[in-house]
Amino acid sequence: MTTTSNVTGTSFAGLGLDPSTETKRGRTELGQQEFFELMIAQLKSQDPLKPLESNEFLGQVAQFSTVSGIQEMQKSFADLATSLGSNQALQASTLVGREVLVSSGEAYLGEQDRLGGIATLTDSTSSLALTVQDASGRVVRQMSLGPQAAGEVAFTWDGLTDTGQRAAPGVYAVAATVDVDGQKVSVETALVARVESVTLGRGGAQMQLNLAGLGSVGLASVREIL
Repeated sequence: MTTTSNVTGTSFAGLGLDPSTETKRGRTELGQQEFFELMIAQLKSQDPLKPLESNEFLGQVAQFSTVSGIQEMQKSFADLATSLGSNQALQASTLVGREVLVSSGEAYLGEQDRLGGIATLTDSTSSLALTVQDASGRVVRQMSLGPQAAGEVAFTWDGLTDTGQRAAPGVYAVAATVDVDGQKVSVETALVARVESVTLGRGGAQMQLNLAGLGSVGLASVREIL
């Protein structure tokens, strides 16, 4: 004797799985509850002479578990991204109004300010010199710091020109050179700047610091927070 299964639209409707009903609801996904209800209906309506193989049944459960796990992982990543964004905003708020040491050859001189920075020497030198230029490229101050050992050498410009007059507020370029066998060789400088505001990175972009008189620089350019 052969027994055949007879799963009709009515039996699915009893489970709340009528396709027409799902269309009306606008459902586009199979949730966990619907999955198990459908699985139970499948077990009830299977041919007793050809029951669902255990490995096939477990395979279906495993597939659903995999999809469910991916969804949970995606949610975890979304929560992590939100947490990191909040942490970044908190860090940004503490930087406003503070001074930072930025890898740059330019700095803004305020009304009564001084300019500070460091020159990085890879080797010792018999003579370290600084040259300060205004926005037009005119040299306003030259300073000799004498012999220096290898490493970071701190310096300060008091804002006075070579004639002893106070330099006008604005952006100035500071270049450092060392004497190597009678030749002047440029070395890396980093200058102090004040943070006016911070722009949070979006879409993976790094945070931008908006510096007084200089515009914005990436957080990676900051060598030290003072």
